[in-house]
Amino acid sequence: MTCSAESLDRVFIQIGSLPIYWYGLIIATGVLLGLYIATKEAERLGLHKDIIIDFLVFAIPIAIISARIYYVIMEADQYIGQPFWKIFAVWEGGIAIHGALIGSVLTAIVYAKVRKVSFWQMADIIAPSLILGQAIGRWGNFMNQEAHGGPVTEAFYNNFMQYLPDFITNQMCIDGVMYHPTFLYESVWNILIFVLLLMLRKYNPLRGVIFLTYVWTYSVGRFFIEEMRTDSLYVFGSSFQAARALSILLIVGAIGLIIYRKVSGKADRHYNGKKVVHKKK
Repeated sequence: MTCSAESLDRVFIQIGSLPIYWYGLIIATGVLLGLYIATKEAERLGLHKDIIIDFLVFAIPIAIISARIYYVIMEADQYIGQPFWKIFAVWEGGIAIHGALIGSVLTAIVYAKVRKVSFWQMADIIAPSLILGQAIGRWGNFMNQEAHGGPVTEAFYNNFMQYLPDFITNQMCIDGVMYHPTFLYESVWNILIFVLLLMLRKYNPLRGVIFLTYVWTYSVGRFFIEEMRTDSLYVFGSSFQAARALSILLIVGAIGLIIYRKVSGKADRHYNGKKVVHKKK
């Protein structure tokens, strides 16, 4: 569907010659809000907030590096024959959320072992903050007019998109074409997961259930939303989207781990730290 609209300014404020972009501001807001929620919950459960803060000091730069490595591996053909420094040119674009998550989880495993705290306890505390940060961060993609879907039909626009606020539809009008606001679909899905995880806390599940629920529910949404995207990474030159392939593995793996940890007795504590009491037969 064709359209005509003026896009929003990507610059939040200009300080001399230094532009402060909406993207960076929105990402920073998501990180700070997530940190606040996680540290408050950590203290409530008797875990010092510095455990969470110190972890983020390591996790954030490693997440950025691993997000870039993931992207470069999936888009290796783009870098063959290019100057070596192009691999590190993050400012030219090219990072992937799945790479960031893989790097963050590996960092958390090592960090928890070094600090002698439970990885599952940390992961459960951080999971709601993580999905909330992702929900907020998608609005940074919105301001940059990226991570959108393919062109919409007039029927879809008339039945759905015309009821969205004008600032959203105007921003999805890119070069005279109206695109699917997949950033919005994922943001809404992530907020629903955030609410689900907070509700799950109240039932005091086994340790690991909250984090693993985050993993499989996010992956379900990403599997379907990714199909609409126009900027997908593909599995080593194949026609299958990398995010969808990884989502399938994560769904199966996360649900399998929940079942395995419960049946095997590996999950020996509840979310609040109390030991699991097995009823005598």
